[in-house]
Amino acid sequence: MAITDVPEFAHLTDADIEGLARELDAIRQDIEDSRGERDSRYIRRTIAFQRALEVAGRLMLAGSSNRKFWWAGTTTLGVAKIIENMEIGHNVMHGQWDWMNDPEIHSSSWEWDMSGASKHWRFTHNFMHHKYTNILGMDDDVGYGLIRVTRDQRWKPMNVLNLFFNTMLAAGFEWGVGLQHLELGKIFKGRDDRKATLNRIREFGVKAGHQVAKDYVAYPVLTSLSPGATFRSTLKANVVANIIRNVWANAVIFCGHFPDGAEKFTKTDMVGETRGEWYLRQMLGSANFENGPVLRFMSGNLCHQIEHHLYPDLPSNRLYEISLRVREICDKYDLPYTTGQFLVQYGKSWRTIAKLSLPDRFLTDTRDDAPETRSERMFDELDPAERRGLKSAIAAVRTRRRAKLAQKAATKIAA
Repeated sequence: MAITDVPEFAHLTDADIEGLARELDAIRQDIEDSRGERDSRYIRRTIAFQRALEVAGRLMLAGSSNRKFWWAGTTTLGVAKIIENMEIGHNVMHGQWDWMNDPEIHSSSWEWDMSGASKHWRFTHNFMHHKYTNILGMDDDVGYGLIRVTRDQRWKPMNVLNLFFNTMLAAGFEWGVGLQHLELGKIFKGRDDRKATLNRIREFGVKAGHQVAKDYVAYPVLTSLSPGATFRSTLKANVVANIIRNVWANAVIFCGHFPDGAEKFTKTDMVGETRGEWYLRQMLGSANFENGPVLRFMSGNLCHQIEHHLYPDLPSNRLYEISLRVREICDKYDLPYTTGQFLVQYGKSWRTIAKLSLPDRFLTDTRDDAPETRSERMFDELDPAERRGLKSAIAAVRTRRRAKLAQKAATKIAA
C-alpha cells in the first residue's frame, strides 16, 4: 500500500519535522532576499535566445525541400519549443518571475506554445499537482488517468496496454496536458458540472485551434512561398518538432515522478498536514536526475524536481544552488535524496510501467516493499536500533533482503 503516515514512514519526531521546516524556510528566505538583476537578466536572455532560435529554425525550413535544411530546421525548432515550454513557460506560469512586476513575464499573462490553455494548466498543475503531490485520488498526474504506476491503483484489463498508452502519451504529451483539465473521466461517468465543462471545452478548443492553425496551416503556407520549400515539407517539420518537444517533456516529467524512490501517498496524509509535513511529502514524492549546465537548461531545471517541489515559485536558475543545501538537510535528518543518471531514472519509469501492466499475482515484490511503492510496513521486521532514520532503515531492509536471498541460494546449492 502507499504511505499513510509520512512522519512515521520517515522516522521523524514532531520536533524533527519542525526543525526541517525551519531550515527549508530559511533557504526560501535567503533566495527571496537575494533575487535581483542577475536573475532578471537570466530570464530575459533566455527568452531572447529562444525567440532567436525559433526564427532561425523557421528560416531554415524555408529551404526544407533540401534534406539537410529540413533536419536542421526541424531540430532547431524542436529545441526552441523545448526551451519555451520547459525553461520559460512552465517556470513563468509558476510565478517564478512575478517579483519582477513585468507584465510580459508574469504568470497571469503568459500563454505558452502548446495546445493546452495556460489558464487550465495553472489549475491542474500549480494547484492540484503541487498541493496534492502523488496523493492517490487527488493528484491526476499519478498515471494521468491512463497508466498504472503504483500497485495501489487497482489493475484493470486496459492496463495491459500500459506501454502503448505511455508511448502515445509521450508522442502527444502536449495534448495529454491540454486535455487533463477537461476531466474526461468525470464527463464519461456523468459526474461533471456540465456548464463548467462546456466552458472548459470551449476554452480548450480556442487554444488548440489556434495552435493547430499556427503550426499546421499558417507556417506551412508562409514557408511554401519560398522556392526551396513546400507546404508538405514544412508541415512534416512542424509535426516532428512538436513530437521532439513532447517526448523530451514527457521524459523529464516522468524522471521526476515515477522512478524508484518517488513515493505515493494516501488521502489520509493530507489530513491536518503541517508545513513541515508538506515539505517532507514533497521531498519523498519527487526524484532528481544528475545534470550539468546544458541538461539543467534543457530540462527547465526540472532535473532538480525535489527542489522545484519544495519551492515551485522560486527562480529556476537558483535551483542548483538550492539543491546543495537541500541535500545537506537530507543527510542531517537521515532522509533519502532520490537521484540518478537521466537514462537510468527514465528506464526505471518505463520498467515500472511495463511491470504494472500485469495483475499483482504475477509480481514478486509486496505492495509494501516494491521499488515503485513502499509503506510503513516495510520496516516491520527491523529492530528499533535499525530505524534511526528513513535512509538508514531502507538500507537495513535491503541488507536483510540480500542476506535472505544469499541464504536461499546457499541452501539450494547445498541441496
